Amino acid sequence: MRSCPGRRWRRTALAFALVCAPLTPAAAQAHPGPAVPPALRPNLVAYYDFEHPAPGDPAVERDQGRSGTDIGLVNGGAAMRVRDAAFPGGRHSIQTRQVAPAVTGNDDWKAGVYSATGVPGLHAFNGVREASIMGWFKTTGPNPGLNTTTPDPSDHYDAVGLAGLLSGDSQGHNVRALLEVISVSGELRVVALGRRIDTGSSQTFAADGDWQSVLPPDTWVFLAATFDFDDGTMRLYKNGRPLAGSYVLPGDPWAVAGPPEPDLTSATDPRGIKIGGSFPQNTEEKNPCDCRMDALMFLDRVVTPGEVWRQYHRAVERRR
Repeated sequence: MRSCPGRRWRRTALAFALVCAPLTPAAAQAHPGPAVPPALRPNLVAYYDFEHPAPGDPAVERDQGRSGTDIGLVNGGAAMRVRDAAFPGGRHSIQTRQVAPAVTGNDDWKAGVYSATGVPGLHAFNGVREASIMGWFKTTGPNPGLNTTTPDPSDHYDAVGLAGLLSGDSQGHNVRALLEVISVSGELRVVALGRRIDTGSSQTFAADGDWQSVLPPDTWVFLAATFDFDDGTMRLYKNGRPLAGSYVLPGDPWAVAGPPEPDLTSATDPRGIKIGGSFPQNTEEKNPCDCRMDALMFLDRVVTPGEVWRQYHRAVERRR
């Protein structure tokens, strides 16, 4: 593939097509600003603060990380940007939601990017040893939503999508790394869910307690999830502090035991990012989140407990 330093994702009818263009001054100067400490910036592959609509197309959000992976605000476009930032210094977050709970369709508000051949800007997550996802989340309505893909009008989805990195063979739902609310043994939990090998098993680390004890309604919460694909571990954090939890599957679902070392993810570029629900290419509805989200970060290493606390504390200090 030829070099494309100015790659940007632009909206098409159903997805986002990669186009090459010279780096504009705005693209060349994109940076996360004071909201992200310098120690995290070298590993900040993608960062969305929802303050940077693409010139001429407010339905596209410009990446402030190093990869230039712009995302689309699917179905809601510019209306998804709302005046409700998670911390001072910001102005906007995005609203995701289920639009028509009683109707089968593809109109849910969500965000993301998708390419069936992989997203080149996310190459840092190709054969990666570690990853982290962090961001601010506020639930704003009924969750989980009614399931529009089944004939039972009272059937609800068993999960609420927050933010995730798709696997290299994803149909728009399967992930390499994900923050989500999902049913575990019949109870909804906040989880980190990861998959090391595209064709292999996922593993889930579920926070203890009911999900609303972690994400109380109408309250901004800073969540972080880390994924160490080499040693097979994940961690969850709320407002800078570790969350107690447990793994859902016994054994070695990521197949990390034994040689060769280190253990890496599949050598494939992720097919995209999903935010507030699955299928960012807008071909299907699944697991919508009636939520607001801000300052979403995708990093290609495990952030330390101290870094998670400092990132949270940095935002809290800006509130004062």
